[in-house]
Amino acid sequence: MAFAPSSMQLTSSAFSAHGAIPTKHTGEGDNVSPALAWTDAPEGTRAFAVVCHDPDAPLVQNGSYGFVHWLLYNLPADTTFLEEATTVGTRGVNDTGAIGYGGPMPPEGHGVHLYYFWVLALDAPTELPEGLTLPELLTELEPHLLGMNRLVGTYRRD
Repeated sequence: MAFAPSSMQLTSSAFSAHGAIPTKHTGEGDNVSPALAWTDAPEGTRAFAVVCHDPDAPLVQNGSYGFVHWLLYNLPADTTFLEEATTVGTRGVNDTGAIGYGGPMPPEGHGVHLYYFWVLALDAPTELPEGLTLPELLTELEPHLLGMNRLVGTYRRD
């Protein structure tokens, strides 16, 4: 099954697995994407995409739950890292309605939210247009998905 996690490893120099995402990378800070790096892509990988999603957001929209913070795609196969505030790739629309990264900013007093940064390995390069939504992106990528894995960070507003 393509949507099963693979042996890829995803890390960030900004936060550890299940660690707090620094304010710099949130809507309360500079709102810049964190640096990400990955290894052990499945054999045959020809492209990547990245998604950041908060399943703890108290929203149900477009037939889905949670909040999409970032969609980045059209990343070539030789991409193994993204610098902080990256400008590579093609940006999709997040659930604020903006293009690009929109950092964590859960409702005040809502407790700790989990932010899933996913890297998706694809069997073909993509040339998708800017501004896709998550359902549109997944419709395009699913037939090409070789594997995926995630890095989970946390954030809370008091």
